[in-house]
Amino acid sequence: MFFGLYLISKSIGIGFSFIEVLLKLLAIVVPLLISVAYFTLAERKLMGGMHRRRGPNVVGFLGLLQPLADGLKLFVKESIIPSNSNYILFILSPMVTFILSLVGWGVIPFGFGRVLSDVNLGLLYIFMISSLGVYGIICAGWASNSKYAFLGALRSAAQMISYEISIGLIVISVIFLTGSLNLSFIVLSQENVWFIFPLFPSFFLFAISALAETNRHPFDLPEAEAELVAGYNVEYSAMGFALFFLGEYANMLLMSALSVILFLGGWYPPFILSYFSFDTSIFFGLKILLFIFFFVWARSTLPRYRYDQLMRLGWKVFLPLAFGWVTFVAGTVYSFSIFSF
Repeated sequence: MFFGLYLISKSIGIGFSFIEVLLKLLAIVVPLLISVAYFTLAERKLMGGMHRRRGPNVVGFLGLLQPLADGLKLFVKESIIPSNSNYILFILSPMVTFILSLVGWGVIPFGFGRVLSDVNLGLLYIFMISSLGVYGIICAGWASNSKYAFLGALRSAAQMISYEISIGLIVISVIFLTGSLNLSFIVLSQENVWFIFPLFPSFFLFAISALAETNRHPFDLPEAEAELVAGYNVEYSAMGFALFFLGEYANMLLMSALSVILFLGGWYPPFILSYFSFDTSIFFGLKILLFIFFFVWARSTLPRYRYDQLMRLGWKVFLPLAFGWVTFVAGTVYSFSIFSF
C-alpha cells in the first residue's frame, strides 16, 4: 500500500520521497485507528445513556481502556479457518476491506493545505474506493463456504450498490454549484454559505443514504442476527473479524468527513465564530463528531427495516427524488448562468 501511494504521488507530480509519504501516511493512519477504537467506546457509552443503563466502566478509569482490552482479546485469539473454505480469499477479504477503508483518507482535507494528496478528482477517487469495498465483502461471503455468509454478502453488495447510485446523484448537485471534483475547492466554495442551506434536500438524502452505504441501523440487514446469524462475517474470528469491524467504523468516519466537506463547510468555523482566530482543523473534527452522534442515535432509536423495504426505499423513493432534485438544481444553475450574461 505504501509503495502504491508513492507511485501515485509520483505520477501526479507531487514529488514526495518515500519517507515523506510514509510519515504523512502514518500521521493519518495512526490517529484514525485510535479514533476508530474510541469510536466504539463512545458508541457504547452514548447508547448506554440513551437506554438509561451503564456503558463500559470497569477497564480503566471510566472504562477508557476498554477498546484496548477488546483489541488485545481479538489479537491473541486463535483464527479459525473453515475446512471447506477458500483459504486465500478467506484471509485476504478482511484485509482488502480494512485497507480500502484507510486508503480513502488520502484525499480528505483536514484543513487548508492539510491533505496527503490534493488531487483534482478527489471526489471521484472516494467513490472508486467505496465501490471497490464491495469486492471484499462478496469474496468473504463466497470464500466462507457458508449459506448464511453468502446470503449476507449478497445483501450487503446489493444494498451498497443501490445506495451508491443515489449518493452519486446527490453529489452531482454539489458539483453543479462548484464546477470541480477537488474536495479542497468544494470546501473553499463554502466560505460565504455552507451548502446545507441551498441544498438541504441533498443533505437529507445523503445523510440517510450514508447509513445504508455503511450497513448501519436502520439498514443493517447484512448483519441481521435473527436471520443470518451475523451476515457475511459469521465464519470469521479473532483478527479477521476485527479487521471487518475496524473497516466498518473507519467507513463511517469517512462518510462523516465527506458529509462535512460537501455540506457543512469543511474546516470553516460557524459564522458566529468566523471573526475569531482558531485552528480550523478543530471545527472539522467537531463536525465529524456531530455525524458520529447521528450514527449512534440512529442505532439506539430506530427499528430495523425489512429487506424488501430497504430496496424499495432505495430504488423507488431515493433514486427518483435524487434524480428530480439534480434536475431542478441543474435547471436553476443554468438559468442563473444565462441571466448573469
